[in-house]
Amino acid sequence: MEALKQLRSEAATMAIENTLRAKRNIPNADTVVLKFKDEDISSILLKERVSEEQALERKRNKVEPNRKRTYTPPVSPFHSLFLCCRSSETAMDYGIYGATMLFTLLLFQPTFSLSSPQINSNSILVALLDSHYTELAELVEKAMLLQTLEHTVMSHNITIFAPNNEALERNLDPDFKRFLLEPRNLPSLQALLMSHIVPTRITQPGPKPGSYKTLAPHHHHLTLHPKTENPQFWTVDGSLVIHPETITRPDGVIHGIDSLLIPRSVQDDFNRRRSLSAIAAVKPESAPEIDPRTHRLKKPAPPQLPGSPPVLPIFDAMAPGPSLAPAPAPGPGGPHHHFNGEAQVKDFIHTLLHYGGYNEFADILVNLTSLATEMGRLVSEGYVLTVLAPNDEAMAKLTTEQLSEPGSPEQIVYYHLVPEYQTEESMYNAVRRFGKVRYDTLRLPHKVVAEEADGSVKFGHGDGSAYLFDPDIYTDGRISVQGIDAVLFPPNENEEKPVTQTGSGQPAKALVKQRRGKLLEAACWMVGTFGHNSRFTSCQ
Repeated sequence: MEALKQLRSEAATMAIENTLRAKRNIPNADTVVLKFKDEDISSILLKERVSEEQALERKRNKVEPNRKRTYTPPVSPFHSLFLCCRSSETAMDYGIYGATMLFTLLLFQPTFSLSSPQINSNSILVALLDSHYTELAELVEKAMLLQTLEHTVMSHNITIFAPNNEALERNLDPDFKRFLLEPRNLPSLQALLMSHIVPTRITQPGPKPGSYKTLAPHHHHLTLHPKTENPQFWTVDGSLVIHPETITRPDGVIHGIDSLLIPRSVQDDFNRRRSLSAIAAVKPESAPEIDPRTHRLKKPAPPQLPGSPPVLPIFDAMAPGPSLAPAPAPGPGGPHHHFNGEAQVKDFIHTLLHYGGYNEFADILVNLTSLATEMGRLVSEGYVLTVLAPNDEAMAKLTTEQLSEPGSPEQIVYYHLVPEYQTEESMYNAVRRFGKVRYDTLRLPHKVVAEEADGSVKFGHGDGSAYLFDPDIYTDGRISVQGIDAVLFPPNENEEKPVTQTGSGQPAKALVKQRRGKLLEAACWMVGTFGHNSRFTSCQ
């Protein structure tokens, strides 16, 4: 059996050799001619070996009819190599078939070509980078335009108007050059450079002025004007072409010009960045002049943005002024786009009543005083307020003498109004950070002191202090209401002097020594020189 196989393989080898020789002698053959004879023989031997294995497999299926047959896909040339390697019995067979598989893969593997454009060494871009226009080439690289220009050159002939190095080094404004090189102004630099490139080939201008669209955005065009006295020289948007066709390539041409072409959009960006409004600089302005007689501005205030704080201080706005009330401040809300202070004050008073426990304070604002109307006027003019509202238990501790004096209810409430918009969070963060914080009140010149205590905010000193009891009862961005558990009073300006007691237990009167003037001091000194100062009570 083995001898028959060997004879069969030798006969097959001779037949294959004759076939290949015949194919090589045929001119313009459609078959693939392999370079290595051994590889051709090996590949055909592999096919023969696969055919034998398939014949054995068919015989085996006939002998075992009950065996489950599996689908065998068509054997490709590469897959047959793996089958051949798998069916080999010796290590030498593995080496031979592995080498055969490697050569076959190298010969029959498909060739893939990338469609990405590749610039020729004779391109106009390569010539620009290697030319004496070094400043322009450096700007093109910094603007990251090489890839964009490569795609443009692959589809168009281009014309580059290149300013010389002197125009970019000496004749250019240093501030403008610094503006172009800033990373945030990269679009302006790209637009500037693209305005020097036209996607058509221009060798010589026509007899009449012509306009050509550039690669810059915003439909930028260049206008070419031939000079009447000498048609060989021409200008591009005012720049003289001093070296026409200084570099010529199959895909473009470069003309040298004597100055930089600056588009209007780039110039506007530069002026906008250089202006005060673009760099966020605050123009210094003097404080508003207030007439002390009328407590109003001497000169009309400039127009303010909607929602901005009023120019007139709130203390002058509270003072009695002319009969003509100022116009409401502009702002969001209200039928005429101004702050509706009366509605906001009414809303927060209703909130106090529905919240419960603050009826006495709301009654003082509405019935005992006209403070609700005054607060509504201030809010309408654009001011903000923070109300420290004592609860009913604190208001019940007030005596009749404290409320019966003329103007005392207003003074008590004024000391609980802070001309700032503060919430519980903002006040607690402030006292945590700064310790003690003094807030202005509408009762001039007194301030209310706030500090942290027991994880909350405490107002005032000693026994007259109050804690933030109900935070953020009402907050609408203009009025903030914070509930406290005591009524605040400002510290007395004249502190009481200590009183001494006599032996009988009754307090003795504190004797205050009278102050003597300079003339009396001089008289007492003269009398004292003669030893008679004891006779005068004023000199004792």
